[in-house]
Amino acid sequence: MTGTWINAAAIILGGSLGVLMGSKLSERIKSTLLGALGLFVIALGVQMFLKTSNSLITLGALVIGGLLGEWLRIEEGVTRLGGWLESKFAHNSESNDREKFIRGFLTASVLFCAGPVAILGSIQDGALGNPQLLIIKSILDGIFAMSFASTVGVGVVFSAFPVFVYQAILTLLGVQLQLIINEAMMQELTAAGGVVLMAVGACSILNLFKLRVGSLIPTLLIAPLLVWLAQSLGWM
Repeated sequence: MTGTWINAAAIILGGSLGVLMGSKLSERIKSTLLGALGLFVIALGVQMFLKTSNSLITLGALVIGGLLGEWLRIEEGVTRLGGWLESKFAHNSESNDREKFIRGFLTASVLFCAGPVAILGSIQDGALGNPQLLIIKSILDGIFAMSFASTVGVGVVFSAFPVFVYQAILTLLGVQLQLIINEAMMQELTAAGGVVLMAVGACSILNLFKLRVGSLIPTLLIAPLLVWLAQSLGWM
């Protein structure tokens, strides 16, 4: 689990540096920086979505995953966890500070877990003992955590907790997952993750419209399952 530890540490370090930087930046600079980050995440999501070979798989994963996420009330669960962390560690009394903390925590958590590198890197670390992909992800996550935390605050730092748990579970299941997940599954998972990232950029970062992005998290599980079903039925 070397890669997962490094990844969590990079988010904490980058986010902490970002919080220190944020106090020295004007609101004008923060607004511009946040807009640039949102546009980058959307562009990255588009790039990932274009890797699909069957857009119906992505659509099905989004619909089923979204319904499952709402049924499980994932958004509320992550929000409650963010609120609990804020009350225990941040001690912000103003409602705006609390909302800002939860926004940073929720957005960063989804962002750092949505990409295929989190899954593939964790599998390689667990099955082969090779943390290289997660180390690369750690560098990117640390840079983004620093930039994002400078605009939305310390909530980004605490996203290291769900990222660690998520990747630790995947790492421990690495050998089993390596035998199950094939190239087509990773391809469609990447595409579905791309749409989730577009939602993060447009809704959670830029606030272009309202969407319960946390409810889309099951999409990452549904996409490879739909590929498996299609392959089993001879449709792919």
